[in-house]
Amino acid sequence: MKVAYPVSHVFDELDSSSLSLKIARHSPCSICRDCTGLHPPPKVDVVGDGHSDSGLPDLGQYGSDDDDEEVSGYLDACACGHGVKEHNANEVTLGKSEFTRRGRVAIRLDEFLQDSGRLLDFDYTDEDILSLRKQMGHPVSSVTVANSSGAPNSSPSQKHSSSAHSPASSVLSDVPAHQAKKRRASSSSLSDAEGKSSDDEEDKPLASRIMRGARPMHGKRTGKQPPGKKAKQSNRSDLNGHVNGINGHDSKIKLEDKMDEGQLNGLTAGVPMDTIGRSSAGPPVRTEKPSAVELRKGLIRIVPVENDMQPRSLILLTGLKTLFQKQLPKMPREYIARLVYDEASKCLAIVKRGLKVVGGICYRPFPHRGFAEIVFFATNSADQEKGYGGMLMDHFKAHIRKAYPDMWHFLTYADNFAVGYFEKQGFSKDIALDRSVWAGYIKDYEGGTIMQCTMLDKVDYLDKAATFKIQQEAIMTKIRQLSKSHVIHQGLPQFQPGAPVDMKVDPKEVPGLRETGWTYELAASMAHVTGGGAIKTRMKNIMAKLMEEPRGWPFHQPVKPSEAENYEEIIKKPMDFGTISEKIENQQYRTFDAFVEDVQLVFDNCRLYNPEGTIFHKNAKHLDGMFKKLLAKHGHS
Repeated sequence: MKVAYPVSHVFDELDSSSLSLKIARHSPCSICRDCTGLHPPPKVDVVGDGHSDSGLPDLGQYGSDDDDEEVSGYLDACACGHGVKEHNANEVTLGKSEFTRRGRVAIRLDEFLQDSGRLLDFDYTDEDILSLRKQMGHPVSSVTVANSSGAPNSSPSQKHSSSAHSPASSVLSDVPAHQAKKRRASSSSLSDAEGKSSDDEEDKPLASRIMRGARPMHGKRTGKQPPGKKAKQSNRSDLNGHVNGINGHDSKIKLEDKMDEGQLNGLTAGVPMDTIGRSSAGPPVRTEKPSAVELRKGLIRIVPVENDMQPRSLILLTGLKTLFQKQLPKMPREYIARLVYDEASKCLAIVKRGLKVVGGICYRPFPHRGFAEIVFFATNSADQEKGYGGMLMDHFKAHIRKAYPDMWHFLTYADNFAVGYFEKQGFSKDIALDRSVWAGYIKDYEGGTIMQCTMLDKVDYLDKAATFKIQQEAIMTKIRQLSKSHVIHQGLPQFQPGAPVDMKVDPKEVPGLRETGWTYELAASMAHVTGGGAIKTRMKNIMAKLMEEPRGWPFHQPVKPSEAENYEEIIKKPMDFGTISEKIENQQYRTFDAFVEDVQLVFDNCRLYNPEGTIFHKNAKHLDGMFKKLLAKHGHS
């Protein structure tokens, strides 16, 4: 028996059922553990539906041993025995925005398969396919940036109906944005997105085109030192000669040592782990991140690259283009290629095993204005959680300081998932740079959050550990002056090996407790008095844990009635994490029990509106159990 599969890669040409089929193909079954995606049952042949936009013909035209066999509809049942709905591809269950997001990821996956001639090979996978399929899971808050995350992407087409985001913050964590944001039509060209010829200058902001027309590419700029060709030549020599390009020097972070017998005995005796082997309460030893280890050992390199038409540069730029295309599935591939290969764009790449690109930044420098726009930022999914994102940003800042001594500011657009990552890297939503400096020079996007970072002159971004160590030691010194927290007392004999199990402990005999001023009377009085500040802190700590849980994304904001049919009729008292957080900040909870009731209301509402077995119902059940454990941990039954 033959069934059809939609081979079109144009979002607008696919109806809901075709898009659901593409999503189901790359989504694991929610019932079967071993089924990683919708695939045809035995004795079922899949052929193209003949509506390809990418040159793939209908495979049925070549004939077969049973030419008389007709195509009986589209593939709708998996070999595992379940259908599209069980493969997390139901539009009603997912919601329109999430369904659209997954559809665009599925289309990009099919494009990769089409490029390798395996669009109808349901058993084929490779590293890129497996990496991109991670985005078919439930959205999480990040990091990974870019993936930050999910990143806002930008559409280069006014007529292109696909939703577009600002391109800067690809996720460092495979986290795509929930909502699609449309880009203003003033800064892009339609014909390029459709594969037609166009003037590249049309994509550049007006002021940028005027400035480029007014002065040569390698002209002088304002500042103490001319940008000279010397800066660009040094970059190229780094690319073609030095091992680590702009690295400068190795990270100097001490590796954690194994505990000896004395340390183990101390740990058994009750000595705090972070004080074992130290005479004073100094800072704990930090383990070295995998990214720093790989960089130190030469497994990865960070190199600057630009389109100087050299073979090595073009190989690296192609690797960056492929990386950005994979991490930004909702963004037209032609647009990414045009920006990466643009002579006005500069890049910084993390290179592994020869010339394999596993991370990178694409940026547009404006030396005469004193700032740069970060256009793309991404790391490979398979190499995330190694610290590549933070390391790349640090080297980017060091590179800018060396290549453009008078450039101190960065601007980028980020979506909600990437904002957290950029804030950790020193970016802020408060734009201190005067608008007249950057307006008209960078592309304007709707829906994204513009963020700014200003470098500090006294900070060595490649050796931040040294700065942190000095700051931490200063704080610890001040703490030792004001308290006795650095004094280490011997452990109780009741906890030594061989001590009777039923031996009671008198609080007065606990070393160090009496020195704090503790008495039975004080303990009794404190047991009946709970300060308002303590309650607020407890509520904020619990909410922080719930907000950080990846499966809590549906509860962060109020439910929009336009996205949930009859929601207001079913749910009489809506509640969400964002509203609860505001009530905590405004001190609207008079008792801790009132806070507990509101959090419980969030989960009860979700389970009341959403049927059992749906993603939202499962997430509510998971977070409800987590909430109960947090309450028990804080002593609330």
